[in-house]
Amino acid sequence: MSGTAGGRLVRLAETEREPVRFLLDGVERTALVGDTVLTAILTNAPALRQAEFGPEQRAGFCLMGACQDCWIWQEQGTRLRACSTQVADGMRLLTRARENWP
Repeated sequence: MSGTAGGRLVRLAETEREPVRFLLDGVERTALVGDTVLTAILTNAPALRQAEFGPEQRAGFCLMGACQDCWIWQEQGTRLRACSTQVADGMRLLTRARENWP
């Protein structure tokens, strides 16, 4: 996922909020205060993560914390729901579990 250009979402409003920096797969990215992790990632990348059982890319489904489709990982190994967690300055996020890294 790192190294991809362009995001799936384009921000049209609320562009004056303070920036927040976070790492996504080791690459520094920028979001805005108040963004969910899902919004922060999808304004920077075309997908949230790869599906567990195939090559498809996932981008969240229900967007309200009910479907389990937006789980991603923090560098220390804990999972979080991207659609219902606010991005925080300095977050270190992974699009796949650390044990799945080469």
